[in-house]
Amino acid sequence: MKLKRIFFNRNTVTVAKDLLGKYLVRRVGKKIIAAKITETEAYCGRNDLACHASKGLTERTKVMFGPPGHAYVYLIYGMYHCLNIVTREEGHPEAVLIRSVELQNYGLRITDYKKNTQCVMRNRTMGNLNGPGKLCRKLKIDKKFNGADLCKSREIWIEGFKEKPSKIKKGKRIGVDYAGKWKDKLWRFSL
Repeated sequence: MKLKRIFFNRNTVTVAKDLLGKYLVRRVGKKIIAAKITETEAYCGRNDLACHASKGLTERTKVMFGPPGHAYVYLIYGMYHCLNIVTREEGHPEAVLIRSVELQNYGLRITDYKKNTQCVMRNRTMGNLNGPGKLCRKLKIDKKFNGADLCKSREIWIEGFKEKPSKIKKGKRIGVDYAGKWKDKLWRFSL
């Protein structure tokens, strides 16, 4: 079942943990790709110096200031896209970065929202896409998805299942050494 907006309109650290084990689903032409979310990072607003919103409202960050459940996609190093999901209510610029996914979904039942039908995924384990740039490249996620409503889109969404991960690991976020005391927050979560 596609996750509803209320799922994203919660504490960002909680959402980052709860996204683990959910599926990022992407329609590419006639093909549907589903990838289990295996690693996330929480970015908690204006005070979090590792968060883009700490520099205020800009053209780049305006999606983060909007309603929850939207994609915040940006480019790093001039070549890699990163997918984040906006959390909390409008005006509270927070988001969860999707760091890693696993393309392992044989037999998984996914709703094709474009055709309004159920389909059973047939691809076997295709590996771990460890890194936000790798997963965006493989799933063909780029700036055109910046601002996409993941609760309504037929091209990209998050699918939730009842199973909960048994053990969640936590650690420091990656690549935020510039963020003062915020670099030490244990807001990276993985399976």
